[in-house]
Amino acid sequence: MNAAARKPANAAVPAAAGRPKTSGPRPAKAGASEAPLSDGKATRNAKAVLPEADAVPLPVETVIDAVRPAYWDEACADLMKRDRILRKMIPSYGPAHLVSRGDPFVTLARAVVGQQISVKAAQSVWERLHAACPKLTPAQFLRAGTEKLAGCGLSKRKAEYMIDLADHFKAGRVHVAEWAQMDDEAVIAELTQIRGIGRWTAEMFLMFNLMRPNVLPLDDIGLINAISANYFSGEPVTRSEAREVAANWEPWRTVATWYMWRSLDPLPVTY
Repeated sequence: MNAAARKPANAAVPAAAGRPKTSGPRPAKAGASEAPLSDGKATRNAKAVLPEADAVPLPVETVIDAVRPAYWDEACADLMKRDRILRKMIPSYGPAHLVSRGDPFVTLARAVVGQQISVKAAQSVWERLHAACPKLTPAQFLRAGTEKLAGCGLSKRKAEYMIDLADHFKAGRVHVAEWAQMDDEAVIAELTQIRGIGRWTAEMFLMFNLMRPNVLPLDDIGLINAISANYFSGEPVTRSEAREVAANWEPWRTVATWYMWRSLDPLPVTY
């Protein structure tokens, strides 16, 4: 069958009247981005090619003062009305929800650690970094220097990425205080100026730190695999087909993506 003519199975449910409400409590829009780096595909259950592509989130842990995103319940209710797959999937995961760590530097540092290594290995490296830099501040990472960071298990290149990230924060070359008011693409544009951070990592930051409700990380292999499994009976799925399925999720694509990930790995993860 012509791929362009395929239709996802059991996907959309006719919406109640009109577009879903978007006036409820939602995070402010986030930033822009230069042309996205081809940092691409996060490797949940798949091996990618480029440096950032193999990034994986570290295992979930207790996040102090974790809060349910203000839009989560509204998003779940709306998605369940309009998508038969999510109607069955969402209740099966109970009260679990996306969690924000809150510290932008830590979120991005953890993302860099997770590039191209297993979840278990990433956690081990992160624990050694935390021991070496217990305050987890940009200044502390800069004082530690490349050699000490590499001694915690980072590759030389990743250690350099970490130093560049810390330097951007310490020197004020990123507008952390303004991100909450910036749109998604503007934040992506700023973050991808930092070595080792491409579009996928920036999108993870929008989701896991700023908790933006409508992020669709099409470079994420896990998302593509989940759409394939849930909507196309496991057949290969193009980005165009994935985008078509996700059109029915707006303006809650972050929430739908989170549940797609859960369908592959029930254990929530965080950055």
